[in-house]
Amino acid sequence: MKKYAWVWAAWLLLLVVSFAALEGYALYDDTTTLSRFVWTLTADFPPLPFIAGFLAGFLCCHFWWMGNPFVDKGQKE
Repeated sequence: MKKYAWVWAAWLLLLVVSFAALEGYALYDDTTTLSRFVWTLTADFPPLPFIAGFLAGFLCCHFWWMGNPFVDKGQKE
């Protein structure tokens, strides 16, 4: 793995930890959880799930459709 790949791994871990902290606090304090927030957003703006699906599909194609560009072109990583 490259030198700065750990920065992205740490960022992803921070996302998971912050989600757990916010969700735990919301459940403890009986305030809005992420699922309730998303439900409210989609009630106010119904195309939101389709836009989210489009973005998720785009990212899947971007990350995994063509494989690793360095391996495909025979370049060094």
